[in-house]
Amino acid sequence: MAILKVARLGHPILRQVAEPIPPSEIGSPEVQRFIDDMVETMREYDGAGLAANQVHTLRQVAVIEVLANPRYADAPPVPLTVLINPVVTPLGDETEDGWEGCLSVPDLRGSLQRHLAIRVHYLDRHGEECDEIKRGLTAGTYQHEVDHLDGVLFVDRADPRTFATWEQFDRHQRDEFVRRVTRLKEELRW
Repeated sequence: MAILKVARLGHPILRQVAEPIPPSEIGSPEVQRFIDDMVETMREYDGAGLAANQVHTLRQVAVIEVLANPRYADAPPVPLTVLINPVVTPLGDETEDGWEGCLSVPDLRGSLQRHLAIRVHYLDRHGEECDEIKRGLTAGTYQHEVDHLDGVLFVDRADPRTFATWEQFDRHQRDEFVRRVTRLKEELRW
């Protein structure tokens, strides 16, 4: 496995739409090695997710994992999930403000609206079809990664007046964020 180079804000690849992976290619050594490299890279940088665009590859694959992540200590756990050719469909119009960051936009956080409940349809790393419902902060994580595959960054959706460095977020916004996450956990019974 290898740690891949992460594209940073301003690199044109982050604004391009990723191409679907034909199901017949999913089991290939090339695709499987790429998935392993993405997981290794996400973990190396303490990310909650990583999309192929972020590592200079225009393929529709993203990885998500939130387990004892120091950057996202307040987030509900998400086991390692590989999304190939994902499609997100909002379930209703209800949205929630949330704070997001991105490995491609280091040391910046911002507040934005995400759908509170989504259905995500995708192929896993074995080519098996998955159809799941995600809610709350986890739904936001899925929307963030699928946005990447569509060439959209969180800074496009965030209110620029809320932008903060991690240090300033920890100092001024974290407590309110934790209260909001705790309320959502209770309401949605995570």
